[in-house]
Amino acid sequence: MNINTVGIIGAGTMGNGIAQACAVSGIQVVMIDIAQAAVDKGLATVAKSLDRLIAKEKITEADKAAALVRIKGSTSYDDLKGAELVIEAATENHELKNKILKQLDALLAPEVLIATNTSSISITQLAAVTQRPERFVGMHFFNPVPMMALVEIIRGLQTSDATHDAVKDLALRLGKSPITVKNAPGFVVNRILVPMINEAFFVLAEGLATPEDIDAGMRLGCNHPIGPLALADMVGLDVCLAVMEVYLEQFGDSKYRPCPLLREYVAAGHLGRKTGRGVYTY
Repeated sequence: MNINTVGIIGAGTMGNGIAQACAVSGIQVVMIDIAQAAVDKGLATVAKSLDRLIAKEKITEADKAAALVRIKGSTSYDDLKGAELVIEAATENHELKNKILKQLDALLAPEVLIATNTSSISITQLAAVTQRPERFVGMHFFNPVPMMALVEIIRGLQTSDATHDAVKDLALRLGKSPITVKNAPGFVVNRILVPMINEAFFVLAEGLATPEDIDAGMRLGCNHPIGPLALADMVGLDVCLAVMEVYLEQFGDSKYRPCPLLREYVAAGHLGRKTGRGVYTY
């Protein structure tokens, strides 16, 4: 299947990043959000991001102009009718995603593929909301989308080979490096990453080293670009806690128990960069 037009639901951080990646690669984009202000903000974010690439001499002014022309911002789902693939990139809320997917399923022609950019919700469960579960797939981009090479392509129980292959081909056209993953909590990257962050909190709670030394150890000893505690502050400590709680509930394995110190930080409202204080003060 040849994908020439991609619909994107959500003009926020992930949605506008996916829109930019598609438009720069020559693909037509329809980016939808509920409010015109959100659409305008998403388009402005793409323009600024492209300006940064011009400054780094990665693209030209002409490339920027061509990319922006390929993105149509809209508040109407009807504008999605020409798309071969629609990617849902709305807020990580199960009920909201179900509502959006039912709307899309009713609107789109039966052959149109639907993908979700969820980082935690079951692909199999989301697919079951639609009348086209075999044409439904997870397409998990990483933030910031224009810079990050990885896309996790997650197969639900019902996802067909043709759907998987079409979305994998698209990821390659976007210059990404896709990996194929079965449906399971956290998929691959977050399944490994968030428990590592949680373990760093246990190390901190036990007083084995200072936050600075824990982060330096992982940066210099494992060649990570950022230490796990600084990364937790970037992601949001509340998000890290919520993910660990999902793993504990869904796997029923005590190795996923959230660190009590992580719970304490969240209870105190020390959520990381977004509140000005987490493990570190900003």
